[in-house]
Amino acid sequence: MTEATRLADHGRRRGIWPLIHTERAALAADLACLSDGQWATRSLCSELTVREVLAHLTAGASLNSVRWLAGVIRCRFDFDKQVAMRLAEQLGSSPDETLEGFRRVVPSTTKPPLPAIAMLGETVVHGEDIRRPLGIHRDYPVGTITQVADYYRRSDLVVLAKGRIHDLRLVAQDGPFTTGSGPLVSGTTLALVMAMTGRTTCLEDLEGDGVELLRVRCGTA
Repeated sequence: MTEATRLADHGRRRGIWPLIHTERAALAADLACLSDGQWATRSLCSELTVREVLAHLTAGASLNSVRWLAGVIRCRFDFDKQVAMRLAEQLGSSPDETLEGFRRVVPSTTKPPLPAIAMLGETVVHGEDIRRPLGIHRDYPVGTITQVADYYRRSDLVVLAKGRIHDLRLVAQDGPFTTGSGPLVSGTTLALVMAMTGRTTCLEDLEGDGVELLRVRCGTA
C-alpha cells in the first residue's frame, strides 16, 4: 500500500464530511469581504463568474437524490440544463445573498447520488476556481488534497480525470501522492488535482516530460 493510499484509507475511516465542512467554512471566510467587482470576476470554471460558481456549490449541497432525479426528468435528461437551473435557484438577488446561502449549507450532508469524496473534490476544485482569479491562496491540509487526488486518479465520474492522465506518471512534490507510469508530470498535489480536472491555467505549475501530452488532452496545445 502506498503512503497516498494509506492516507486516503485513513481519511475514509475518519469520515469525509468533516473535511468537506472545513473546506466550505474556509471558502466562506475567504469570500467575506469581496467587492461587487470581485464577485463578477470570471472564474476558472467555464463561463461562470465567481459568484455563480459559489451558487453552484450551494446547489450541490442542497440537492438530494430525489430532487436531483426530479430535476433531471424536468430537464429531459439535459444535465447541463439541470446544473444551470439549480445554480439559478441558489444565486439570490445580490452577492450577499449568494454568500449567505452558501454559509447555510456549510454543515450540510445533503448530496446528489455521488460519493462523499466526490463532494470533497467539488469543494476543493471549485474553491480554487474561485480563489485563483481573485489572488486568494489557501494552504490545504496535505491529507485532504491527497484523498482528492487519489479519488480523481480512479474516476471519470462527473469530470473526466482518469482518462486524462492515462499512461502518465504523476508525482506530487509536497506529499505522498503518486500514480501511473509513463512520461512524468510533477508538481504540488493541488496542481495535479487541478490539471486532472482540466484546469488549463494550472499546467504552468507542473513540470516533466508528460506535461505537453497533458496539455494536449486539456485542449490547450
